[in-house]
Amino acid sequence: MATKHDWTKEEILEIYNKPLMELLYEAATIHRQHHDPNTVQVSTLLSIKTGGCPEDCGYCPQAARYHTDLEGNDLMSVNQVKAQALRAKAAGSSRVCMGAAWRNVKDGDEFDDVLEMVRTINKLEMEVCCTLGMLTENQAQRLAEAGLYAYNHNLDTSEDYYKEVISTRGFDDRLKTIDNVRKTNVTVCSGGIIGMGESAEDRAGMLVALSTLNPQPESVPINALVPVEGTPMEEQEPVSIWEMVRMVATARIVMPETQVRLSAGRTQMSREGQAMCFFAGANSIFAGDKLLTTPNPDINEDMEMFKALGLNPQKAFEKKEQPKSIDAEHSQFQNLGEKPKWSRPGHKIERNLQAQEKRKTKA
Repeated sequence: MATKHDWTKEEILEIYNKPLMELLYEAATIHRQHHDPNTVQVSTLLSIKTGGCPEDCGYCPQAARYHTDLEGNDLMSVNQVKAQALRAKAAGSSRVCMGAAWRNVKDGDEFDDVLEMVRTINKLEMEVCCTLGMLTENQAQRLAEAGLYAYNHNLDTSEDYYKEVISTRGFDDRLKTIDNVRKTNVTVCSGGIIGMGESAEDRAGMLVALSTLNPQPESVPINALVPVEGTPMEEQEPVSIWEMVRMVATARIVMPETQVRLSAGRTQMSREGQAMCFFAGANSIFAGDKLLTTPNPDINEDMEMFKALGLNPQKAFEKKEQPKSIDAEHSQFQNLGEKPKWSRPGHKIERNLQAQEKRKTKA
């Protein structure tokens, strides 16, 4: 059956609100048609540059404008990243995702270092993913040449609710970045966060935005908000496991071939809750004790859970063949010194402003 790309919000809401046992059965059936139900892809997320971000994302402790006691660090060295990648591989990860707290990629020495990190990890026979903010088509091509397997750029939420979360970058710029990645052979990883105060309609709206992309993203992370003290969302009530299961199952039904990633918020989930998410179609996790800056289950705990559930870690390059890494001196795409004008919507978000004021008071 061909993948459907014209889902409407009403259709997705109808799926999301089905009686839970029906929803689980449908999602699990579709999951088995497109994936091995006993295989889960394991990634390690590495924050290669932490803190000091100029954005105002209401959920994020890395935003410089909020007071979160986060210890920032400059860009890691290539050798430090290689050592972490080898550790992750030995622990059972098949992919390393490198995150830098940047608004967008800037041509220059730091980006050249990131390209070298991509080449280094790809040569370790591991899939490499990056999340570096917005990027141009030429920058996407340079990452592809270096051997990048996936680029993560989350939509975060629906286009309607987005204006309640972020005021410093536009929703369309996120779509433009995904479009730039699609002009290369790099796969797309894009999802969002639930539990930020959005409605079920907003959750459906986010899934509409993702599922109507053609092709659909190869990977869709479903994050549960981890409220961090000092951020505008510090007092949000955590989402229930039932909401996570519904979101995972709905994502699986509308994006049958996508790897649905159970991401942030797993420390709040029991093993039984996570097992329900795997049954509902989640087949990818982040392992390791941290997700950029928020807590995550230890990889040994995850391997024990896998053993109890009879799950196997997915091997690298099982879904798509390994990209070749072109060395910098043979690169066809060069540093263009681009200075693109990414949008700044400029509207005001009251809770974000209040969190900023609180920071000034503490300072």
